[in-house]
Amino acid sequence: MKTTTLGFALAFATLSSPAAAQPACTPGTYAAASGDFVVLAPAPNIAAPGLRYLFRDGRRGATSDAGVPLRCENDAVTVGNARWQRIAFRETPTSFDSVATKLTGVLIEPPGAADPKRPLVVMVHGSERTSPIGGVYGYAMAAQGLSVFVYDKRGTGGSEGEYTQNFELLAADAAKALETARALAPGRYGRAGFFGGSQGGWVAPLAATRAPADFVAIGFGLVASPIEEDREQMVSEVRAAGLGKDAEALVGRLSAATAKLLLSGFEQGYAELDAVRAEMARQPWAVKIEGEYSGAIARLPDDELRRVGRARFDNLELIWDYDAVAALKRLDAPLLWVLAGEDREAPIETTRAALMGLKAAGKPIDVYLFPQTDHGMWEFVTDAQGERQVTRITDGYLKLLGDWVRSDVHGAYGRAERLTAQ
Repeated sequence: MKTTTLGFALAFATLSSPAAAQPACTPGTYAAASGDFVVLAPAPNIAAPGLRYLFRDGRRGATSDAGVPLRCENDAVTVGNARWQRIAFRETPTSFDSVATKLTGVLIEPPGAADPKRPLVVMVHGSERTSPIGGVYGYAMAAQGLSVFVYDKRGTGGSEGEYTQNFELLAADAAKALETARALAPGRYGRAGFFGGSQGGWVAPLAATRAPADFVAIGFGLVASPIEEDREQMVSEVRAAGLGKDAEALVGRLSAATAKLLLSGFEQGYAELDAVRAEMARQPWAVKIEGEYSGAIARLPDDELRRVGRARFDNLELIWDYDAVAALKRLDAPLLWVLAGEDREAPIETTRAALMGLKAAGKPIDVYLFPQTDHGMWEFVTDAQGERQVTRITDGYLKLLGDWVRSDVHGAYGRAERLTAQ
């Protein structure tokens, strides 16, 4: 899940040409009487006055696209023949201190009378450096009757400090965010917990062992270490290329060599890496191997790795051999885990096995899998070159998150499969 560069995929690509002129849209969340909604929000890759839109069923795009399925009016949008009204959320900006660092956040609450039973969810985001404040996901959760707290991670947006991917430090920040959110909504919430996406799958469960959380929900995260993630990505690559067990074994040896480099601060592992390079040189397909980082490491000479390896690959305090299973064993709160069935960035094989083992052991875990989806719960089409082009968030994913947090799971959620322990 791009532990070193990218993360929870919150940036969307604009696929269509500009639409015919229509009244400029106003950022906000607009709802139908049926409970359907659409969130409109600015996005860095969409030129103003265009906005990102996201429907509950996962359709997304830009209001400047051709064929956009809505029309904007004053404080309302028209979808089909229906007029959807803007939701007047209560928003409370705040700041809070965590580990001697000031972080910024905002509490989003549905309109109407205070509800002491309304769930409160803290959004723990992935490794991206963009601010979630004002983005579509917080409002998509709030539109389903939840109180939502979003905050800028340290070193991003309006928060101070240095950007890091140290799970321990990020978990301390998330725990403090939950404490802050509770203090902002006295008497206006019931269950309170975390949602984490991508890298948030490592951080949110750890945070819940440090703060009294009533639930944890995870989307497309891993129950595996960053080292295991790298190895699984490479195995996924060789399988996609139709290669056999010998190729899987070779990339496994590459992962072991690069792991030794990372865990030793690029002091040890060169002999092992050189041996793997010699094997790779005899395999034409090996030049295309990437993984999370191993492919890039293998292509650099040893003298350069000794000189700049740590600066390039190990500069964010990542816990490479993080024991994700141990954190989940310490977690007593109910857990939802949603898997993307064809996740190339965070392959699910190890994660699925770990979750089902914990579930069989009696942990309160619900596991859902959406088939034919990639990281971010994206549906996709594959072009002639074998590259995936994302189309939409899969139908049912957002609704499943909202219903589960409200303890109101019922019916079908798109193509989701609920997994049971064997």
